[in-house]
Amino acid sequence: MKQNYAIFAGGCFWCVVESFKDLEGVIDVLSGFTGGEIENPTYEQVCTGSTGHFEAVKVIYDEDMVSYTQLLKTFVQQIDPTDAGGQFYDRGPHYRTAIFYNSKTQRGLAEKFRLDLSKTDIYDKPIAIMILPAAEFYAAEQEHQDYYKKCPVMYKQYKKGSGRKDFIDEHSFEDMPKAKKEANILISEYELEKKLTKIQYDVTKNAETELPYSNKYWNNNEEGIYVDVITGEVLFSSKEKFDSSCGWPSFTKTISKKIVKEKTDKSFGMIRTEIIANGSKAHLGHVFEDGPGDNGLRYCINSASLRFIKKDDMQEQGYGEYLELLK
Repeated sequence: MKQNYAIFAGGCFWCVVESFKDLEGVIDVLSGFTGGEIENPTYEQVCTGSTGHFEAVKVIYDEDMVSYTQLLKTFVQQIDPTDAGGQFYDRGPHYRTAIFYNSKTQRGLAEKFRLDLSKTDIYDKPIAIMILPAAEFYAAEQEHQDYYKKCPVMYKQYKKGSGRKDFIDEHSFEDMPKAKKEANILISEYELEKKLTKIQYDVTKNAETELPYSNKYWNNNEEGIYVDVITGEVLFSSKEKFDSSCGWPSFTKTISKKIVKEKTDKSFGMIRTEIIANGSKAHLGHVFEDGPGDNGLRYCINSASLRFIKKDDMQEQGYGEYLELLK
């Protein structure tokens, strides 16, 4: 058995446990709290919305029997992933939705899953699920564990009365068919502050530029892909990367013209073309007409806007379909 755990916040934890318990390969599901500022909070403390905690569930599972992607799918089918202010009847920061990753692999899979979800025609609003590093998880009091079994009548009335059941019934799906539209993801300031370093935040949100020759990927020559540091959307491949002697990562093209947009930048007394990621609205860098490729372009990109995934890790992190880019 290969045991691991996953943490999900989906509003009231009473309503999130049952579907996970039904999955083969799930060992246990605990209701509790995570992401807050005090140790061992009580249910009453968290319900005030002032502790910083999320109501969440910790899913302990056997990786040989159930995949993390299957857990993600089960999670999202129990919630309204477009609600940034809570879930159904329950409002407040402690009822927001989030995926808490405990490894680079979980982070990559979660980011790709959220991106794929944002491209479906299932929802007509931006996806608001946060993706955050796992924090200490505190189990809730015993009366909150397996509530759906202990109080089945109250549980069913609450799930129905809150609006959760009707929403789930109306938005259920087997697969996630992709619609022909751009990614539509709502990235909260809370998530960005938790997830990004200072330089990553300054570059992506304030359009600052990192120093040349001392950034992470300027001289990276490994095979792989470069994804948006915020959403995980694939932006560039190593096959198009070249040494431009400018001190920043440079590429001859993006993987698709649809994933970025161009904007005239007149800052610092210059006229340049800024490149912005469509999914996250993050500043990436600039594009110049002095590249070595057939299109004559050079995409000069800040390392802080990117996350690199090695070729050998792409399948495991949910990017196997992009291996074709490296051939």
